[in-house]
Amino acid sequence: MPFNHNDHYHRLLLRHLPKTCRTALDVGCGTGRFARRLAGRGIDVHAVDPSAKALAHARAGAGETADGSPPPRFEHADVTRLQLPAGHYEFISCLASLHHMPFETVTALRKALAPGGVLVVLGCYPEKSAADWAWSLAAVPVNAVARLAVAVAEGRRPPGAGPVQAPIAPPEVPLSRIRRDAAALLPGCRIRRLLFWRYLLVFRADGRPSGG
Repeated sequence: MPFNHNDHYHRLLLRHLPKTCRTALDVGCGTGRFARRLAGRGIDVHAVDPSAKALAHARAGAGETADGSPPPRFEHADVTRLQLPAGHYEFISCLASLHHMPFETVTALRKALAPGGVLVVLGCYPEKSAADWAWSLAAVPVNAVARLAVAVAEGRRPPGAGPVQAPIAPPEVPLSRIRRDAAALLPGCRIRRLLFWRYLLVFRADGRPSGG
């Protein structure tokens, strides 16, 4: 199994949870690992994904939350076709899923945020610029070490215990355009480049500049 870059950043994303968060939407939840982490904090989680296979795996593990916490509500759907409730969610997450849909989808997600709510995007981008390639080269040796550590751990698993993987697609929109479009559609958001071919976007629905 390759090193899972999205799982690596779970704790970083959780730092942006509002302190009294009660409702969350996980867009492109895949096999549900991050949705279960949210539910384990006592949050009412609505998790959406267009892949029936990934959701079947997510539902199979839906009981893996903290003691007494209700599991996420998994829905097989394309979020771009859903009528999301306005001003409802206090936290919305997109883990390596936004590049599967038009970037303008963030407008609907912004409208679905409750006052003071937070949208976090762990996004993917293709290498286009010199800076992109420099970060990519820096990530390669770190990624190799992480992959080796995971391979050792996987070698201890019983046969047939490998995880199901959600469908993937290569990103096409360069980070420069993502920054430009985000500035127009999510005023006050902050974007920073991360290792492992990812970026972090944080938007707060209270007009204050986003941290991170």
